Amino acid sequence: MMLLRGPRPWRPRRPPTPGTPGRAGRRPPTPQVLYMKLCGNLKYYQSRLYSAVVPPDEVTVNYRHGLPLITLTLPSRKERCQFVVKPILSTVGSFLQDLQNEDKGIKTAAVFTTDGSEIAGSTLMEILLMNDFKLVINEITYDVQCPKKEKLSSGHATEMENMKSLVHRLFTALHLEEFQKKREHYLLEKIDHLKGQLQPLEEMKDKIEARSEAKTSGFLLAGLALLSVQGGALAWLTWWVYSWDIMEPVTYFITFANSMVFFAYFLVTRQDYTYSAIKSRQFLHFFHKKSKQQHFDVVQYNKLKEDLAKAKKSLNQVRRSLYLPTQVEELNEKN
Repeated sequence: MMLLRGPRPWRPRRPPTPGTPGRAGRRPPTPQVLYMKLCGNLKYYQSRLYSAVVPPDEVTVNYRHGLPLITLTLPSRKERCQFVVKPILSTVGSFLQDLQNEDKGIKTAAVFTTDGSEIAGSTLMEILLMNDFKLVINEITYDVQCPKKEKLSSGHATEMENMKSLVHRLFTALHLEEFQKKREHYLLEKIDHLKGQLQPLEEMKDKIEARSEAKTSGFLLAGLALLSVQGGALAWLTWWVYSWDIMEPVTYFITFANSMVFFAYFLVTRQDYTYSAIKSRQFLHFFHKKSKQQHFDVVQYNKLKEDLAKAKKSLNQVRRSLYLPTQVEELNEKN
């Protein structure tokens, strides 16, 4: 009969000495502890350790959901404020205006390039954010570093351009009617203004035209009277004083002299000797002569008439796109 032995009591074992071999073999080497002593200012190492923390007076640019996010400290309230920028629609001027609206303590604000050239307010924010720039607020300069955006592939870039073009066409289609109505109102005001300027000139022009027409008619009647006197004198000399044999060479030379006068008229005026051309030329001569006497500005009058004609033509084009042709005719009759 065998008896089972109970559990042995636990005894601590000594590690074997180097001189006495044991079952444990060689003891493992004592682990070495390495340590580093920090010398100098502790804050320096803390700032190096926590370098991801943004200084309170720094202007940063980040992208969130594809839109630039500019973060800066407002000078009056000493608070960090974020401004979401729409690159395609916002400009530098609108961004600076938003800064001044947010903090009334901002008296002056401007944007400069890294080499010190000022950027115009009409510049798009999309162009500004392509490179680093300097933001000057109340004579304090902040160096702003813009993160470089990843270059899009050719296919993605083409797709983005098509999307921008589609958005532009949709915007134009949705706001075209409103724009055309504003254009119609502007053209109506311009036409009324031109008519107001032309009214006194038209009255003066009508008076000058009436007097010039009267003088031209008198000139033509004087020419008819001269020809009548010439014909009567030739008839009196032919039948009462001399005979036809004597007057025939005289009439021949008179006709030849008239031909020379007509040719000289063509050389001077470069126009055919016709009664309508003579009348028009003589009317213009009297009109310009009388205009100088009455201080009537012909150049200004012609320019106003051209501007009025262009404005009416533009108004008709706008109305054709807004209304039906019948409605356009009714509007023209009312105006």
